[in-house]
Amino acid sequence: MSTYEEGSPRKKTKSVYVSTVISIALVLLMTGLLGLILVHAKNLSKYVKENIVLNIIVNDNVNEGDVLAMQKDLEKDPYVLRTEYISKELAAKNLKEDLGEDFVEYLGHNPLLPSIDVYLKEQYANTDSIQTFIQKSAKNSRVKEVVFQESLIDMVNKNIRIIGIVVLGFTIVLLVIAVALINNTIRLAIYSQRFLIKSMQLIGATKNFIRKPYLLYGIFHGLLGALIAILLLIFTLQFAQKQIPDLVFLRNWYEFGAIFLIVVGLGIVISGFSTYFAVTKYLRAKSHSLYR
Repeated sequence: MSTYEEGSPRKKTKSVYVSTVISIALVLLMTGLLGLILVHAKNLSKYVKENIVLNIIVNDNVNEGDVLAMQKDLEKDPYVLRTEYISKELAAKNLKEDLGEDFVEYLGHNPLLPSIDVYLKEQYANTDSIQTFIQKSAKNSRVKEVVFQESLIDMVNKNIRIIGIVVLGFTIVLLVIAVALINNTIRLAIYSQRFLIKSMQLIGATKNFIRKPYLLYGIFHGLLGALIAILLLIFTLQFAQKQIPDLVFLRNWYEFGAIFLIVVGLGIVISGFSTYFAVTKYLRAKSHSLYR
């Protein structure tokens, strides 16, 4: 039997262990959930920005070969993520599906012009960069005009900034709460061992000898709580993606792996330091103060 368990009944000690691990796991679960929200918010922001489309309308007298050549030139632009060529026929087909009737048959001709849909990289999906890109594109004699929804872009960027600030605020607050809750949980667990700590000290055990088993158990509890939290996070993530299949495109296992490592790190570090300071408190305490 270890030194840690000798000072109290086995049942009581196990109860303290279990409650400590569960408390740590629940706090780390909340922290991990916020981390997943941050990752999804970041990926959603990137997805939205990279799907803002600029329509480059091409003059009607430009042949398809020249349009395709222009498309290849656009794809080499550092601003551009990808492009899509929309022929007159495809544009007419798409509009027919949207309207629910064949307007070409009604008009007797196809009035639509060929175009190239341009999707910019995330860092260039802002009004200033788009205006610069439009000015460059407008110099091409084959381009009739460039169409984009400026108000939509401004709204997207404004809302993303607001959401980012709010989530960052919640992250800081929750991190402080997580540290406080784990610290208090461990302090309560060590409190139940205060007489054993002082007894070992009174019979001549060194501070490091007394502190070592508590630190090992504290780190172990932090690691175990973190692993439980990670399992619950994975279950939550899988459940959310089953309920909302569109979340799959936001999935990034490298970023999720980083979140899981952070959860493990927080569990070990917070538990280790909290245990160290809690044990040190009772090592420094006077015997009569233990009864308070």
